[in-house]
Amino acid sequence: MTTPSDPSQKPAYPLQKIPAVNETGTPTYPPPQVPAMNQGPTNERRAPASYPQPVVDERPASQSDEDEIDLRYYWHIITKYKWKIILLSLLIGVLATIVSFSLQPIYRSTALLLIEFEDKKVISIEDVYGTSSFRKEYFNSQLEIMKSWGLAKKVVDDLNLVSHQTFDPAQQQPGFFSLDWRKWLPSAWLPPKKSPTSEEKYKAIVNTVMDNLSILPVRTSQLVNISFESSDKQLAADVPNTLVKRYIESDLDARLEMTKKASNWLNERVNKLHGNLKKSEKKLQKYMDKQNLVNVAGVKTVATRQIEETATKLVNARQRFVESESVYNQVKKLRGRRSTDALESIPAVLNHPLVQSLKTVELDAERKFSELSERYGQRHPNIIAAKAELQTARSSTAKQIKHVIGGIFREYEVAKANVQALERSLTENEKKIRKLNKKEYKLGILQREVDVNRQMYNLFLTRFKETDASQDVQALQSTVGRIVDEALVSSAPYKPRKKLIVAISLLLGLMFSTLLAFLLEHLDNTIKHTGEVEEKLGQHLLGTLPKLKLSSKIGEPRWMFLKDSRSAFAESIRTVRTSIMLSSLDTQLKILVITSSTPGEGKSTFAFNQAFALGQMEKTLLIDADMRRPTVAKSLGLSADAPGLAELVAGTRKFKECLISHTDEKTNTKVDVIPSGKAPPNPLELLSSKRFGNILTELAKDYGYIIIDSAPALLVSDALVLAKYASMVLYVVKADSTPYQAAQEGLKRLHKANAPVAGVVLNQVDTKKSGKYYYYKYGYYKKRGYGGGYGGGYGGGYGGYGGGYGGGYGGYGGHGGYYGSYGTYGS
Repeated sequence: MTTPSDPSQKPAYPLQKIPAVNETGTPTYPPPQVPAMNQGPTNERRAPASYPQPVVDERPASQSDEDEIDLRYYWHIITKYKWKIILLSLLIGVLATIVSFSLQPIYRSTALLLIEFEDKKVISIEDVYGTSSFRKEYFNSQLEIMKSWGLAKKVVDDLNLVSHQTFDPAQQQPGFFSLDWRKWLPSAWLPPKKSPTSEEKYKAIVNTVMDNLSILPVRTSQLVNISFESSDKQLAADVPNTLVKRYIESDLDARLEMTKKASNWLNERVNKLHGNLKKSEKKLQKYMDKQNLVNVAGVKTVATRQIEETATKLVNARQRFVESESVYNQVKKLRGRRSTDALESIPAVLNHPLVQSLKTVELDAERKFSELSERYGQRHPNIIAAKAELQTARSSTAKQIKHVIGGIFREYEVAKANVQALERSLTENEKKIRKLNKKEYKLGILQREVDVNRQMYNLFLTRFKETDASQDVQALQSTVGRIVDEALVSSAPYKPRKKLIVAISLLLGLMFSTLLAFLLEHLDNTIKHTGEVEEKLGQHLLGTLPKLKLSSKIGEPRWMFLKDSRSAFAESIRTVRTSIMLSSLDTQLKILVITSSTPGEGKSTFAFNQAFALGQMEKTLLIDADMRRPTVAKSLGLSADAPGLAELVAGTRKFKECLISHTDEKTNTKVDVIPSGKAPPNPLELLSSKRFGNILTELAKDYGYIIIDSAPALLVSDALVLAKYASMVLYVVKADSTPYQAAQEGLKRLHKANAPVAGVVLNQVDTKKSGKYYYYKYGYYKKRGYGGGYGGGYGGGYGGYGGGYGGGYGGYGGHGGYYGSYGTYGS
């Protein structure tokens, strides 16, 4: 077996395969290779790598245990910070107690007022349906009146609160917690102090009274609770009582004032209406005198009757005129003829009595003449006498017909003249009626104006007399409310409620402290327990080292493994040793590089104790390669200038001069140590030199294990150079101290350098704080498929896949069982 002498060459012994690193710096593992199988179930079985790889639970998200409420995790946080939670809660409670007992006592007194509603004597249908709404609006209006600025101002004036001690800062005593910070500042820094004016003080007092006043209605009633809070118990009772009295008095004053205003207004209106009535009456009388009107209705009645009579006569006259005109036209048509026979055919002529009488005489004369003509000749005297008689009869008839015709003409003219006269009379009467109508219309307007003015005057006069007679009585009979209970002086303060304040403060303090604990836990980005090593760093946990309580008996932690071999710390060192050995079954382990993210994580202490643990099995060499902050020489009692690795690589000292052997007689353990030596100006160049590689090659021939304590990987590149020679790199992380981002970045740098990182050693774990949570978390990982917890055997399950990989890796001491769940893959 040989070790590389040239840093640029690969080591002779095989290196472990390093997983890739993703963008966040967390290593990702390639999927394990599946062995060739001719038959069997589809579940794939993988061989172990040089160090274990996590198994991913591929159950559906709905069945994932990550969705479960992690109550035990929250309980762990509470128990972790329990003393801080208790102390902070008690501190808040004590402060609340001090504050509550130092607060000025406040007294409260309450007066009870009944608000009265005015009942209307006449209720309309609208009022019936709107009564509830009206009462509600009225009640709310009264509440707002009681809260008004004007009423509060009256209370301030009545009680003379401007000079009261409660509202006068000059008369007040400073409180327990009162502090005028202005006194501590230079006057030049402070703005000029402006004294408030008397008006501003007055307004501030009124506002204070309104702020401390509480007016609350009693549900489903007309009662109102009026309360006031003050540090003066007497004032707390005086303000509600004064407010109630001033409220009732103000309402009475308002009613009286309103009644007086109404009376004055009515008086003015009555006087004005009386003047209007007088003016309208004078105007009416003046018009009647001017138009000579006495009784327009009587005159109009006579004129109307005349029109009616004239119209009747006109109708009759027109009828007679039509008749006479018809006869006249017939006569006029036949009058030009010589013979009167045609005229006799006219009914008016023929039917005339005289014409008929003469016509009878004429007919008798014609019959007589005809009879005589048959017996006598034309010359017979009887014939001549009869003929003369006939002619006389005919002449008389003709004369009478002419006389009748003349009468018809005269009757026609008379009828025509009568119609025209009646028409003229009717027209004149109509004109007279129209004039009367106009006068009557104007007279009616003036009369109605007089009537309206008289009606308004009488109405307002009656109302004025009623108001003037009963204004004071009505105002006193109806009040807005009455006092049910006056406010009494309180015997005990209303607040502060000290017990309640303390109880609530303790409860709020407990809640705040608990939330603060959860916040601190959430903001804590350190690696706190073993589960986070794999969750956040993606690395196998080689072991945990408990936090030590130093004692003078044991001394430095570096000697813990030798001084107390039965301690939990020593057992943890042996557990890590077992993990190291089991991780290198396929390779020959020689050089172990131990590093961390930052200084102070305990890597040197771990390297020192692990060297003695490996020294119990084989010859072991411990090299302090942290030349910037060396600690091995100090632990061995050497001076800082003692020769060591720096001198050995530089060639200024021989190997024996730089080597220190330490033997523990109790355990018969021997470990050789090479300290760092005097700090060189260029540690990285020394470690990168070819001579350093040659030295390691030679040392590997003589030692079974070489442990190199390297500088932190995150600060310098020493660990990256040393990793080229390492069979295994162990990364130390301090629990509750190292941010996981720093550890991720350090591991990322190592992976980029192809360093064979075997895993992480979690140092300074507080088992008392994380013990329960530790087992809980790994119970969780057991469910997720990561094995049965640390302590059940490293392998224990590789033989199920058709007899595949044998019986596993056997009893992995205290940290076995990581891959215990792999036994499920074949069965």
